[in-house]
Amino acid sequence: MAEMDLVAEFPQPNGVARWAEVMARFAAGLGAQGRRVVLVTSGGTKVPLEARPVRFLDNFSSGRRGASSAEAFLAAGYGVLFLYRARSAFPFAHRFPPQTWLSALRPSGPSPSGLLSLEAEENALPGFAAALRSYQEAAAAGTFLAVEFTTLADYLHLLQAAAQALNPLGSSAMFYLAAAVSDFYIPVSEMPEHKILSSGGALQITMKMVPKMLSPLVKDWAPKAFVISFKLETDPSIVIDRARNALEVYRHQVVVANILESRRSFVVIITKDSETKLLLSEKEIEKGVEIEQKIVVDLQSRHTAFIQDQN
Repeated sequence: MAEMDLVAEFPQPNGVARWAEVMARFAAGLGAQGRRVVLVTSGGTKVPLEARPVRFLDNFSSGRRGASSAEAFLAAGYGVLFLYRARSAFPFAHRFPPQTWLSALRPSGPSPSGLLSLEAEENALPGFAAALRSYQEAAAAGTFLAVEFTTLADYLHLLQAAAQALNPLGSSAMFYLAAAVSDFYIPVSEMPEHKILSSGGALQITMKMVPKMLSPLVKDWAPKAFVISFKLETDPSIVIDRARNALEVYRHQVVVANILESRRSFVVIITKDSETKLLLSEKEIEKGVEIEQKIVVDLQSRHTAFIQDQN
């Protein structure tokens, strides 16, 4: 889809131009340091059914894969541009939902004016201090930037802006497209302006297919980058073939194939000439190892080889 078509089908939301500038500065600064940068997209997109939306179509994605992967990429030395759905899982925080720290943290007593001191038993929030340090170190080093989206239009415009920001990095840029993007939408021109009334009886909706942004990303927006897409299915008998078809159609480098029920412990890394199975053992699961750590180790190696080939 051409740039003008994107704007025509999905009017640019407020704030995209400002974020485009922020992302460009972020990428340029890390590129000047010789650091690799990865765009991690995470969470699901929300599709409004009305122009002044009350109702939406959504999906189940929590953003856990993207958040865990962002942590692993930071640990591997990448700069991470994290494009995530509002209120989805966030790196270093997703293991500590509010109900855990609300009961574990308590004021530690009188504090100097303007300061708040909290304390907790270490075993009440295992790993919390380490996660907090890791996040603050990344923020202080300028290697992590989080950009939030909510709707499908937000995501598509911000994806394009992020791709244009990373394009000057060439093969040092990676796109890790883990967001669960809607396949269907209602054009603005066809939406009812106001809330759909339930008194009208049964609801029938006609939706259009969302244009695949992977094609312009690979061909036009960042043609020299290393690009990974994800293929999630519920039928194990078709997932490999569908992943291979995506590689043939879009001509990018890697598809991570996974099945809904086993997605947290088993994936297959697929390239045009290989299939690599990554599996968590029972012992690894007991130790809290996450499959995203193995995915990132594998992809980092492939990215290194890709850079060497391009150079």
